[in-house]
Amino acid sequence: MKTHGKKYEAAAKLVATKPCTLEEAIPLLKKVRYAAFEETMEIALLLGVDPKHADQMVRGTVILPHGTGASKKVLVIASGEKLKEAEKAGADHVGGVEMVQKIQEGWLDFDAVVATPDTMKDVGRLGKVLGPKGLMPNPKTGTVTFDVAKAVQEIKAGKVEFRVDKTAIIHVPVGKMSFDDQKISDNALAVIHAVIRAKPSAAKGKYLESIYLCSTMGPSIAIDPVSVEIPAA
Repeated sequence: MKTHGKKYEAAAKLVATKPCTLEEAIPLLKKVRYAAFEETMEIALLLGVDPKHADQMVRGTVILPHGTGASKKVLVIASGEKLKEAEKAGADHVGGVEMVQKIQEGWLDFDAVVATPDTMKDVGRLGKVLGPKGLMPNPKTGTVTFDVAKAVQEIKAGKVEFRVDKTAIIHVPVGKMSFDDQKISDNALAVIHAVIRAKPSAAKGKYLESIYLCSTMGPSIAIDPVSVEIPAA
């Protein structure tokens, strides 16, 4: 049976046992922190969908207003003038289809991959390598595009991808513990609202079942879903 350490147990006793607002949860998580390193804050959402059905898959992207606090290394696989555009936009690694072979040989020194449509016949061979790591370029997330400059700039600005897992949960980082409370709240709300907007039409019943905010090492705190609903227009 999985058990937690004494520091975790002590922190868990101090957090709220009932759902609260983001404004209440963020300072509380900071108060009970005990890790000696810079922790990441993460939001977890349990959805009322069945991921086994394609028409209930929830997936998308959102640009965090204040970024993630981490610098992402971006690889762009393209050809011709698009290589220069990617370099100018700030891509960390730029190359043609020869990058496919390099990755197949074990190179993975990047956090995101952008590919132009004309290279996908080769990049597609990387599905088994990049897919499990969530790095496979996909048109739905804006990472298969001829507008490589925009894709690179958005990733660098804090664009994150969300995708429901087989247990119907979405996990997304929303900043570092050192962020001020308002920045973490803004980022968390951006993610929550993006997920709400991505609700599939096939989803029935309660969609947003529960929300939890936690840090890398600390306990999680339940957030009241009603407190983060999208305001009526």
